[in-house]
Amino acid sequence: MPTHSPTHRRGSTIENIVYTLTGLAILVFLVMMLMPSVGQSRGSARRSSCRNNLKAIMMAVHNYHDTYGAMPPAFTVDADGKKLHSWRVLLLPFLDQKVLYSKIDLTKPWDDPVNDFARQQSLSVYRCPANPAPSNHTTYLAIVGDNYAFSPDGVPRKFSDIRDGLSNTVIMMEVNDKQTVEWMSPVDTDDTLFLSFGPKTPKSHRGVIMTGFGDGGIQALSENLPTVTRQALMTINGGETVKDF
Repeated sequence: MPTHSPTHRRGSTIENIVYTLTGLAILVFLVMMLMPSVGQSRGSARRSSCRNNLKAIMMAVHNYHDTYGAMPPAFTVDADGKKLHSWRVLLLPFLDQKVLYSKIDLTKPWDDPVNDFARQQSLSVYRCPANPAPSNHTTYLAIVGDNYAFSPDGVPRKFSDIRDGLSNTVIMMEVNDKQTVEWMSPVDTDDTLFLSFGPKTPKSHRGVIMTGFGDGGIQALSENLPTVTRQALMTINGGETVKDF
């Protein structure tokens, strides 16, 4: 009967180990090569979803304007002037959320116990999927100010009030998870966040923030956008010449 020498068996074992390690090394290399593309694909999908959210919101603003002759006010108030609800609540019927809207008592504040059910709802249209904020928060805030699209006194503006041009005027912006608010809250931002975001600011999308313009257009604005351009983009009646952005 033929026999195999220990040397031959040992050689075969070593060869098998080498083949196995080589295969594992190739597999690890391929996985490492694929990881960046997977991450980029996921980031691209989230950015696209965020853009779609803002597009839906801006379409709702336009439909609201068509129905009522003006954009929604930044917030509603009671007889004493106390803030009650955000513009986001008023847009619900235009975002396929009529049922939820019907459950909200608009005569009571957004954080009144009677509105707890609605307050706790998570609305994907108001949240960027790349943002880790609480589920009932919004990542999209209106820019509120005397010369901005949303008036600080709660008086609704008309598109005709935006004399610098709808396509040249930012009316809302995306914020990071530290700046979000509950979606029903009548809280937004002034010009501070729009003027201050930059390379060192946490963002959901690398190098840019998503913004909604008065004409319904959505722009991913660079973190390096000059301050003078940012200011010009916010004002509705500034008369500035807006350069490329």
